[in-house]
Formats: sequence, C-alpha cells, structure tokens
Amino acid sequence: MPVVMRIAGYRVVIFPNDHKPPHVHVIGPDGQAIVSLEKPARLLRVEGISHREGSKLAKAVEEHAEALSKEWEAIHGQ
Repeated sequence: MPVVMRIAGYRVVIFPNDHKPPHVHVIGPDGQAIVSLEKPARLLRVEGISHREGSKLAKAVEEHAEALSKEWEAIHGQ
C-alpha cells in the first residue's frame, strides 16, 4: 500500500490491486475518505470521519490531482 502523499495528517494511498475509476484512499486514525481523481474530485465514500472532513480532504486531493493521477498511472498503467 504505497503512501504517495500526506495531507493534513492523513496518508494518501493508492492500492496496487485497486479498480477504476482512478481514486485515492485518504486514511487517518479514525477512518478514511475515498476520493476520485477526476476533476472535479468526487467524494466516493467516507468511513469513520465526518462528511464535512471528507469534503475538505476531497478539495485537498483536487489541488494535487495532477501529481496523484501520475502516481495512479505509474502504479496501474494507462
């Protein structure tokens, strides 16, 4: 489970055996948000954290979407 970035104390992870659409798991001590890398970034799922916190994380992911998309492609290919 490669940690590709850290945002606001959360680990941003791309699982090598994961499925499309391209997305990241933003994991913290209490839960995670799963965020698509499409623009605009979409919050796909929230577990153990508030929806409000998940929305903030989705905005942060969108700010780094280009770099994270390159990481997704490096791990999964086109």
